[in-house]
Amino acid sequence: MHKYLILIILFFCLNNYGFSQSKFVVQNKKQSEKIRFKLINNLIVIPVEINGVTLSFLVDTGVSKPIIFNFLNVSDTLKIKNTETIYLRGLGEGESVKALKSTNNIFKIGDAINLNQDLYAVYDAHLNFAPRLGIPVHGIIGYDLFKDFVVEINYSSKYIRLTSHEKYEFTGCKNCEKLNLKFYKKKPYVNATVKINENKIPVKLLIDSGGSDSLWLFEDDSLGIKCGDKFFNDFLGHGLSGSVYGKRSKIDAFSLNSFELKSAHVAYPDSSSISFARNHKDRNGSIAGNILKRFNIVIDYHKALITIKKNAYFKENFTYNRTGIELAHEGVRLVKEADDDVIYINSVIKLPKNSVNESNTIIVNPKYKLSLKPAYTIVELRKDSPAERAGLLIGDIILNINGKPSYNYTLQDITEMFYGSIGKKMRLKVNRNGLELTFSFDLKSPL
Repeated sequence: MHKYLILIILFFCLNNYGFSQSKFVVQNKKQSEKIRFKLINNLIVIPVEINGVTLSFLVDTGVSKPIIFNFLNVSDTLKIKNTETIYLRGLGEGESVKALKSTNNIFKIGDAINLNQDLYAVYDAHLNFAPRLGIPVHGIIGYDLFKDFVVEINYSSKYIRLTSHEKYEFTGCKNCEKLNLKFYKKKPYVNATVKINENKIPVKLLIDSGGSDSLWLFEDDSLGIKCGDKFFNDFLGHGLSGSVYGKRSKIDAFSLNSFELKSAHVAYPDSSSISFARNHKDRNGSIAGNILKRFNIVIDYHKALITIKKNAYFKENFTYNRTGIELAHEGVRLVKEADDDVIYINSVIKLPKNSVNESNTIIVNPKYKLSLKPAYTIVELRKDSPAERAGLLIGDIILNINGKPSYNYTLQDITEMFYGSIGKKMRLKVNRNGLELTFSFDLKSPL
């Protein structure tokens, strides 16, 4: 089971432009296709083939049209055509970003194919999610996939099933809940209830599978939606228009009909970061991956229904990052290995922005070898956190964790350690500008 901070939040304004008509169709007799996915930081990553090139995409119910993050001139490889320049706006305090809109692209997801799909290629090099997730991610897809199928998301078994509306048969579901969906600018919303200071408050929330946090609420004193005194300030994620910061806390309970999650974690984003998101006046926040993954879900946009059933993740405890460290996979380290001894060479090789490499080996001498290992760098550090108080800094490269080389772990493995039990001791060896330094601290609750 995994417990993660939100790393990515994606909201895009793509609704002021004319869209060509296009549709996904499953090309088999059953008109149904099952696609395995990777669950990374509570986010769904699936393979998507575009114009004959296979890429990795996030499945994000919060976006209208597919977007490609064009770090390596992917659009040249994809041979996208019929382009026009537009500007997109999303979460964060930054400016709009430049993108190319392209039409008549061929998308293929398993046996599901669309021969006339619009897409957007974003060229901002800072919009690179691969380092934060530890695997290559080339883009996101949302509404255009969900509108054409009944979509089953089985978080516990990690697959998505796409079935045509004509062929889908609902067989009934014991212990399920059905909720009505409302749509605003092609994004799905659901009614829920939050309990804050013993007061039950009805809320309207975006279903946001593209966010890895639990719950976001927009503070509103008139409704009783307010953080209170027990909170800590934190980095919440990175949006299309920049980083998002806010307050983290807990609420008494979160409910979807009869399903209740007690002491659910919540984030209250700064108002300056969500001014765009609040264009929908009736919206009170978002439900993201760390809550969504606790259910197996069937989404039917045509009937405006979502069916949810508790799964094995439902009782997983909510927890925080108790180090205050946010890591990213940034380049590789050159490591000299001889027999069972490992000597670290204090250098980092920067790879292309969208690369998350596997270990590569350079044979130099029969007695030893030089290997390229992942370099995990501190990119965010919470103020007054155990790691900051111990003396760690943004830019430090983690070499060793509790006596073991960091390259023995995936980025997810390390992140999970940061969510460990209160009181657990952490000992980190880092590379700081060519110097090796060691820091020790205990995991503590940020609240």
